[in-house]
Amino acid sequence: MASEAVATTRRTARWGGELTTLRGAAADFLKRESPWLIVGAATAAGIGRAVLGEFGWADLVAVAGMLWIYPFGEWAIHVYLLHMKPFRFRGRRIDTLAARAHRTHHGTPNDLDQLLLYSWQVAGLLVAVALVAGTGGVLAWVLAGLDSWPSILSAVFTGFVLVGLYEWTHFLIHTGYRPRTFLYRAVWRNHRLHHFKNEHFWHGVTNNFSDWVLGTKPDHREVERSETTRTLDPGPL
Repeated sequence: MASEAVATTRRTARWGGELTTLRGAAADFLKRESPWLIVGAATAAGIGRAVLGEFGWADLVAVAGMLWIYPFGEWAIHVYLLHMKPFRFRGRRIDTLAARAHRTHHGTPNDLDQLLLYSWQVAGLLVAVALVAGTGGVLAWVLAGLDSWPSILSAVFTGFVLVGLYEWTHFLIHTGYRPRTFLYRAVWRNHRLHHFKNEHFWHGVTNNFSDWVLGTKPDHREVERSETTRTLDPGPL
C-alpha cells in the first residue's frame, strides 16, 4: 500500500483539466524530462559565462539581441517547421516528425503527455540558439574586432532561459489554471485562439509581439472559425 501511495504522488497528470492551481501545475511540470534538460543546459552556459568573468556592455548587447531575435524565431519555428505540410521529394512523400508530433498536439491539445518537447526537440532548439548566438559573435569579431566569446555565452544563456520560459508557458496554457495577470492573460488568450479558433493566426506562445509585427494577430471577431484546427489539414495520407 505504501508503494502504491508513492506511485500515486509521483505520477504526472494526463489531462490539463487535472491541474487547476499554479502550484499544482509547477509541481507536475517539474516531474517531466524536458524542463530539467533545459535547466541543465542553461546552468552549464551560466557557469561557463561566470568563469570567464569581466562582464561589460557587450554582454548587455548580446542579451538585448537575443531578446529581440527570440520572438521571431519562436514564430518562424511554429509556422514553418511545426505547421509544415507533407511534401514530395524525389517521388517520395515526406512528412516530418516535428510536424506529425505537432498535429498530434493539435488533435488533443489538453493531453499533457503530448505537449512538451521531446529530448531531440530540446536538443535541436538549444543547438539553434547556440548557432544564432555564435553567428552574432562571429559577425561582431569580423566587423568590429571584438573578443566576443564571453558575450556569445551571455546570449546562449539568455536563449536557453527563453526556451525554458517557452516550455513552461506552453505547459501552463494547456492546464486548467486560469490567468490572473494581464501579461499572462494576453498570451493565454492568443494561444487558445490559435488552437480553438483558427490555426493560421496567433503563432506566438511566450509573446504576442511577433504576431503583432508580422500581421498574424487580427481581431478574433473578424476571423472565421477554422474546421482544421484539430487536423492542420495535412492532405491525403
